[in-house]
Amino acid sequence: MTAAQLTLPNTKLTSIQKTQFIKLEKKLRRNVGQAIAQYNMIEDGDKVMVCLSGGKDSYAMLSILMLLKESAPIHFDIVAVNLDQKQPGFPEHILPEYLDKLGVEYHIVEENTYGIVKDKVPEGKTTCSLCSRLRRAILYKAAKNIGATKIALGHHRDDMIETLMLNMFYGGKMKAMPAKLVSDNGEHVVIRPLAFCKESELIQYSELKQFPIIPCNLCGSQPNMQRQNIKRMLNDWHEQFPGRIESMFTAMQNVVPSHLCDSNLFDFKNINSSSGIINGGDTAFDEVAIETPEDLSAKDYLNSDQQLNVIEVK
Repeated sequence: MTAAQLTLPNTKLTSIQKTQFIKLEKKLRRNVGQAIAQYNMIEDGDKVMVCLSGGKDSYAMLSILMLLKESAPIHFDIVAVNLDQKQPGFPEHILPEYLDKLGVEYHIVEENTYGIVKDKVPEGKTTCSLCSRLRRAILYKAAKNIGATKIALGHHRDDMIETLMLNMFYGGKMKAMPAKLVSDNGEHVVIRPLAFCKESELIQYSELKQFPIIPCNLCGSQPNMQRQNIKRMLNDWHEQFPGRIESMFTAMQNVVPSHLCDSNLFDFKNINSSSGIINGGDTAFDEVAIETPEDLSAKDYLNSDQQLNVIEVK
């Protein structure tokens, strides 16, 4: 299948939708390409196992990676892998039919994780933790069997920020999802090509492409999960303070260990008067500078109270 064929949605678009789609896909390609280059996610000769769940994010990841493969200056192979968890009513035909049309190599791995989770997790408790561990182990085994050199997961920028907040609020750690890291069994390199992509744009892309979405019936009806609470909080912030989410993700890429409190990460004990100025020195008494994103005016970026405070700063 050619790049042009990959790009075209399954249904006809209006002229406005077509323009939106072209701009959106170009932006997603650029963001994925930037993430791959910045973290050296994919190298010449790699065999990338794309974990396909049937959700919007993994569909988009597969689509963009296939497009990039067509124009990349290096050669890499793509293998799509889906884990059929034997959920009741799971439409087993959808993914094989879709992947056959794409012409991409794929494997469907069948494991009854649904039965295990339902047996082990008490009614009313969240299933995500156990389900995630089971899926991870199975996917690692699949990667080994097919000889994959990289495992690509469909987590996006918002997932990474939510994980940071979850760990801060409930785990006492400043820890998020890494863009690239060795798996917890030490055998595989895991990559997240959508690291720079916004969820809202992936939703729009999915709607325009008309991906055959398969909902997760195992955990989709658990509205009280802490991750959902964090997502709602971040969405509220975004509504009230446009630009805050972008600033948070930028902060994740600009960590200053000397201005935190982790003595394992920075040698505070051996600092003395002859150490010199480190990362600008201690400027804690200074007012934090508030920068307005380039595409937003101060009026749009701040609410009325914040505008007043900024004006009053001398």
